[in-house]
Amino acid sequence: MSLRCLIVDDEPLAHEIIVAYAKDIPFVEIAAHCYRATEALDFLSKQEVDLIFLDIRMPKLNGLDFLRALQHKPQVIITSAYEEYALASFDLAVCDYLLKPFKLERFLMAVNRALNFQQLKKQSGAPVETINPDQQRNGQISIKADKKHILLQLDEIQFLESLGNYVKVWKDHKYLLTPRTLGSFEEQLPADDFIRIHKSFILNKKYASYLEGNTIVLKNGQRVSVGKNYKSIIKQLLDIKD
Repeated sequence: MSLRCLIVDDEPLAHEIIVAYAKDIPFVEIAAHCYRATEALDFLSKQEVDLIFLDIRMPKLNGLDFLRALQHKPQVIITSAYEEYALASFDLAVCDYLLKPFKLERFLMAVNRALNFQQLKKQSGAPVETINPDQQRNGQISIKADKKHILLQLDEIQFLESLGNYVKVWKDHKYLLTPRTLGSFEEQLPADDFIRIHKSFILNKKYASYLEGNTIVLKNGQRVSVGKNYKSIIKQLLDIKD
């Protein structure tokens, strides 16, 4: 499997660096170059790609607004010199966020992650679903996984883990992979029972056991990362006094 890629960046040097790195990675194919987000919108209306390397600060239309304008999003790796856009980017379900200047090793990690997502997508054989208000009722939720609709009890779900436009729904040390974004689950799940603890994780409160550094340990022994912006929420949940 290979990744057909589009570079969207107003800096020619950024294109050159990505091309140079891609030459050393057999599964990365650079299909096209765009130097404006508006140019990329036109390109994507005619052709499909698997992955976009996307800058944020560009003339006329910035990278985040470009993402919001896309009706059918491929995977996206942000390549930016500004770290302050990271949280907003992950809220838009990007695959990874590379802070310029980045080295080949970090680039390789990002594209390997994108390749893994692509393989998971192929295995699931389904596009990303929009939220259906009827999917959650009477303490249950219906999700699509393995080409089936599966009904889960909400209290069975221990936590949810984001994988770009997919989510791992964890229960009993196993997970179901569903073509949804974590943000869509956050809007749908009852806030009395589920809380966001990281840009990539939502936790069922009843399974929290104790906090250890930047990790919350669940009652079944599984460990889930806690984002620094969410740590106070966990401390309040576990009644931890500073």
